[in-house]
Amino acid sequence: MFSEDLRIVSDSSITVCGHHVVPMMQAAQFTASDAVPLVDYVGDAIIFSGMQDDDIPGIGQYDDFHTIDWQRDIARDRMRHRYIVKKRQDSILDLIKGAHDAWSGWVCVLLVGVCTGVVAGVIDIGASWMTDLKFGICRQAFWFNREQCCWSSNETTFDHGNCSQWLTWPQMFGESREGPGAYIISYIFYIGWALVFAALSASLVRMFAPYACGSGIPEIKTILSGFIIRGYLGKWTLIIKVVGLILSVSSGLSLGKEGPMVHIASCLGNILSYLFPKYGRNEAKKREILSAAAAAGVSVAFGAPIGGVLFSLEEVSYYFPLKTLWRSFFCALIAAFILRSINPFGNEHSVLFFVEYNKPWIFFELIPFVGLGIIGGCIATIFIKANIYWCRYRKYSKLGQYPVTEVLVVTLLTAVIAYPNPYTRMNTSQLIYLLFNQCGISNSDPLCDYNRNFTDVNSAIEKAAAEAGVYRAIWQLVLALAVKLVMTVFTFGIKVPCGLFIPSLALGAIAGRIVGIGVEQLAYHYPKIWLFSGECSTGDDCITPGLYAMVGAAAVLGGVTRMTVSLVVIMFELTGGVRYIVPLMAAAMASKWVGDALGRQGIYDAHIALNGYPFLDSKDEFQHTSLAADVMQPKRNETLAVITQDSMTVDDVETLLKETEHNGYPVVVSKESQYLVGFVLRRDLNLAIANARRTIEGITGQSVVVFAGAGNPPTGPPPCLPLNRILDMAPITVTDQTPMETVVDMFRKLGLRQTLVTHNGRLLGVITKKDVLRHVKQMDNEDPNSVLFN
Repeated sequence: MFSEDLRIVSDSSITVCGHHVVPMMQAAQFTASDAVPLVDYVGDAIIFSGMQDDDIPGIGQYDDFHTIDWQRDIARDRMRHRYIVKKRQDSILDLIKGAHDAWSGWVCVLLVGVCTGVVAGVIDIGASWMTDLKFGICRQAFWFNREQCCWSSNETTFDHGNCSQWLTWPQMFGESREGPGAYIISYIFYIGWALVFAALSASLVRMFAPYACGSGIPEIKTILSGFIIRGYLGKWTLIIKVVGLILSVSSGLSLGKEGPMVHIASCLGNILSYLFPKYGRNEAKKREILSAAAAAGVSVAFGAPIGGVLFSLEEVSYYFPLKTLWRSFFCALIAAFILRSINPFGNEHSVLFFVEYNKPWIFFELIPFVGLGIIGGCIATIFIKANIYWCRYRKYSKLGQYPVTEVLVVTLLTAVIAYPNPYTRMNTSQLIYLLFNQCGISNSDPLCDYNRNFTDVNSAIEKAAAEAGVYRAIWQLVLALAVKLVMTVFTFGIKVPCGLFIPSLALGAIAGRIVGIGVEQLAYHYPKIWLFSGECSTGDDCITPGLYAMVGAAAVLGGVTRMTVSLVVIMFELTGGVRYIVPLMAAAMASKWVGDALGRQGIYDAHIALNGYPFLDSKDEFQHTSLAADVMQPKRNETLAVITQDSMTVDDVETLLKETEHNGYPVVVSKESQYLVGFVLRRDLNLAIANARRTIEGITGQSVVVFAGAGNPPTGPPPCLPLNRILDMAPITVTDQTPMETVVDMFRKLGLRQTLVTHNGRLLGVITKKDVLRHVKQMDNEDPNSVLFN
């Protein structure tokens, strides 16, 4: 039977159900210029690779909450590309079309990079102005933030960013800057503006774009693995995410804008990909653009284009060929260049907390650096477990029915608790900058209250004893660490756009600065002990507390997200300090080891599992000894829903579609023999039958459905319905004795939707991605029904 099927391709034409059908190899020679050939050939075997785009509307697309078929989409694109290359020799117009097709990927990522840079600049400027609006307003021009307002004035000096042009809210009401009355008015305005911004953000998300809440990275990871979530990367989500992010960051909630920038960039990538049908119509190809967009998102978030590419490769992308690596690099470069041109922070850098260190680190410091990695891993584990517990409670309790109320309550508590402490009152990015910064002659913060005698601005900073201001600042930082940890647990996951990078960096920077001050004072009081190897006996300041803050920040962020390589690159791009790569690597690895030992998943993987997304992590190992026969559906004593190649009517097929909910059906020779012919998708069947009823005269419920290779198709009225064009004649198959370890690897590396299980050529069952995920959960003693699919 199969040999007859495969020999058909050599005939000049075939007749199915009385319809004259030209073999696909010949059809490809005279198809319209915008059509996609249907099949590819390997030897004598036919490999299905999609439909002509204009043949049956909707073929080749996917329903919401379904997984894409990577092999089918890549094969469709391969045949489309071969066809375009072949046509290039026919005319100048075809040559131009071929050149456009070759360059469309680079043009698309160029547009994504430009748009991402512009949107990031708008977000940075908007968030900076609205954050300062909680404290006062610029008399000269209300659209200036505090820094711009003071720099635009003619004064040469001003205290803590306050100048005559910048009016605090007490001054607007005739009060002085200082005093009890001024404090109360400032406190009320701080809370009032925070509630207004948070309420606006939550209301916009709830009314217009529910998908705009949260970080977006867990969903982006799932989408890049081949899952379809309609609307998640749409234009409304983009608009509300941008506006909501500015509002939520300005409200003073314990969140950041860096994670959502990946979601925003991916929205831009998705929207712009529709300008190029090569990417807009092919879900597998579109994910190459989305990977590049994710890199651009991190690039503009931190001003770290190389770190952005590595983040996309290490953390979010599922399929990352070399071509995508180059395009991601180009996209991240363009986005960083555009943001640098806009210069939203006015400091010639793309981030607010850029710092530079000049002091080399000494070998002994690796001990506290690794210690910071361990502390970071512990803080991260506490945060992940507490946050997942709270998010699960929110999901399954009545609290989830009142998202705006929850946002307002969290904002009110955050504002009330944060204002009295100067380190929680200030913008989190400014706090990180302050903690990273090195104490110099011009620093007036209590953190730099040392007993130093500066004689020259350019002189080396000497070691000195910490004064009362430093110890007071340490206690305030300890309280800030506790407040930020608790508030971030309750904030991450509420229904506003909220990221996790900045709060994580802040937690680590606080812990690191405290440890750094401790080591610094140890070096001051005991400079000649063996630990310091004589490095600290010269009188110069040999310990940099700001460096400890940076290492601590990397440790907590690494523990929360489980990033390693990309994290180190982002941190040294932030600081421009290549010499500190070893301390950062030591802390990042220690943090990851501690995090993995105390809890298996990072925050994004934990949220993927909590939401039940069908994500098959390529980093996990499958260590169980089950076989394909143990996992396939149906089990051996149950019947399998199949379609026969030439003995079922349209009514039979429609009844099967109504009675079952499978996404596809194996096509067999007959129900008795169960020899496999191919595989057909449910969506394609529905579309093909509906299209046939509209376009083929005489098709009724009694028409016999015939697939390619039918030996004796029925003749006479009513005419039969040929569906050879939607049949995948080369589905991926395994035998019933194939180890599940191999099957799981195939699903991960080939991006399969399903594989068919056979025994001696006879069909036994089907294994879908859902079955694999449920089996993995079962083997890990978790609830197998927690996987959301379809």
